Amino acid sequence: MSSLQSSSPVLAKLWRWLRRLLKLMLTLVLTLVVLVALLAVWSVLVEPRWVAKRTFDVPVPGWQGPAGLKVVVASDWHIAQQARHVMTVQRAAAIVRDINATEPDVVLLPGDFIFGRGEDGTTAGQIASVLGQLKARHGVYAVLGNHDWWTNGPKLTEALQAAGVRVLHNESVRLPGTSVWVVGIGDRTTGHSDPAGALRGLPANAQTLTFMHDPASARLLPRGRGLTVAAHTHGGQVWLPGYGSIVAPHGWPRRQTHGWVRIGRREVYITSGLGVSIYPVRFNMRPEWVMFTLKPAVRPEQTAGSGAAGAGGG
Repeated sequence: MSSLQSSSPVLAKLWRWLRRLLKLMLTLVLTLVVLVALLAVWSVLVEPRWVAKRTFDVPVPGWQGPAGLKVVVASDWHIAQQARHVMTVQRAAAIVRDINATEPDVVLLPGDFIFGRGEDGTTAGQIASVLGQLKARHGVYAVLGNHDWWTNGPKLTEALQAAGVRVLHNESVRLPGTSVWVVGIGDRTTGHSDPAGALRGLPANAQTLTFMHDPASARLLPRGRGLTVAAHTHGGQVWLPGYGSIVAPHGWPRRQTHGWVRIGRREVYITSGLGVSIYPVRFNMRPEWVMFTLKPAVRPEQTAGSGAAGAGGG
């Protein structure tokens, strides 16, 4: 009897300790559940629709083009009918109005205009009716992406061109009224990439605005003078600090899916794009469209990427 009485305070103390531990564990579990729920809401409902406008000054040695040429890049729209796919026709139209409000000199569209393969009923005509509203002093140019070719590349090309968007298939065209050339390279994933063909006929030492869907095409480019941009990666849509993208297409390095990247002989800006693909989630990788302002380099060694100053926007 005396032994039981002497153990009672010990048991009571142990029970109080267990109760505190269980309470702490329950609090931690509930906190974790709330954090996961908030993360899910942010990643699915908020960030995929929180479009950033980013701006960069791009110094080009011996720049002979128009002073302060403003070039907008808007890629990977993945336009769809349903809101769960993020980029509806109505949202795309709002982004077009935002871009037009900046009065760009040139607009480059590096492909993937349609969501999936158009299985939700989105048509080339609907896409062209929206993107055809883009306005730029020296024109709007596009190349097709893998989703465009998987759907119907020729039909999208026809619809976009009828709406006033110049679609380039591995070709170069002179920017009207300037000494600058626009170089459009086809999609690599679907076998339409021909960088050498795109550069054929380009004057020696020409200053260019080079754009492509898949950044891997830049590996075959010679050293260039001007701006080079690519798309396709979406920045992985989810970017983890210290790790990079959780997904990178076709073996592309997961730490090189967004921003200024050295590819072969060029500094290339890879944009995170505007829409989503595969999964409707973004985390720490906002959708974006980008305004580049080209200007003469102050120092001869200054080039795109090395001296570019950028700023994020809402």
